[in-house]
Amino acid sequence: MLNEIKKTYYAWNKSYPEKIIKLPPSASPRKYFRVFEEGKSAIVAFNSNVEENIAFITFARHFRSLGINVPEIYFVSDCKQFYILEDLGDNQLYTIIKENGYNVATKDLLKKSLRFLIELQFNGLNGLDLSVAFPRAEFDERSIMWDLHYFKYYFLKLAEIDFHEERLENDFEKFTSHLLEAERDYFLYRDFQTRNIMIVNGVPYFIDFQGGRKGALHYDVASLLYDANADIPKETRKELLKFYLHLLTQKDSNAANNFERHFYHYVLVRMLQALGAFGFRGLVQRKPLFIEAIPPAIKNLQNLLDEKFDDSEFPELFSSLRKLKNYGQS
Repeated sequence: MLNEIKKTYYAWNKSYPEKIIKLPPSASPRKYFRVFEEGKSAIVAFNSNVEENIAFITFARHFRSLGINVPEIYFVSDCKQFYILEDLGDNQLYTIIKENGYNVATKDLLKKSLRFLIELQFNGLNGLDLSVAFPRAEFDERSIMWDLHYFKYYFLKLAEIDFHEERLENDFEKFTSHLLEAERDYFLYRDFQTRNIMIVNGVPYFIDFQGGRKGALHYDVASLLYDANADIPKETRKELLKFYLHLLTQKDSNAANNFERHFYHYVLVRMLQALGAFGFRGLVQRKPLFIEAIPPAIKNLQNLLDEKFDDSEFPELFSSLRKLKNYGQS
């Protein structure tokens, strides 16, 4: 791997890096290395999934052309398994929040992030080649069902929660139909959360948008405000949602007026997708970070059900979710 990194770097810069540091692993199988030469640094990424790489590289170059804050792509290897990109440092918004809490400064960074997000949502699709989207070009019926089944197989079943499979599938279909009623002609980032927002000189930059596609506005707002790891307090969440709706009103007052009709259903589908990921990465792969995320995620889920839903809407789904309340406490 180190030899391939050196070859890739030489193909770009006609010199070899003086130092290579492997960065801590992330949730994905992608590997990242920080390379140094003459006091400057860059990031070399390796991913054997070429289609995913093409999606990220294409999106990054497109967003840069629109003036959206994403890392610059410096070089792509012929095999497209290695690419070199701008080093944005290590200052994640997540880390800043953990160190400082939700003070005025961190809330300001969250609001800046939402301001950049809405520009990405409304302008990101302009001229974007969605044929390279990975694994799907739209958050449509198939995408939603993938997420719901991810949750069913990698969390509900692994947690040994009893449910009636036929009735649960019926609820999934009804749930999906409601989500698809929302307007979906915007760019959907897919994993818009504080670990994927880097702060550079006080300005948010975005990473890990390779799963982006066309979809509804609600999903990314839900991803940020209800991220279990970020643990945003209820009053701060309300403040940030109000701020986003103010921005949305300036863009499209009709979309703002109808936003909350589908918002909490998108919060729910995002929570279920996240629990599926926590189940796979935590319960199957035994990664501590994801195991630790399960209790706060379940707490968030129970609070959402109590505050925003009537259990009769999706009876089998909500019955199974209620059974998660005491999961892991025995």
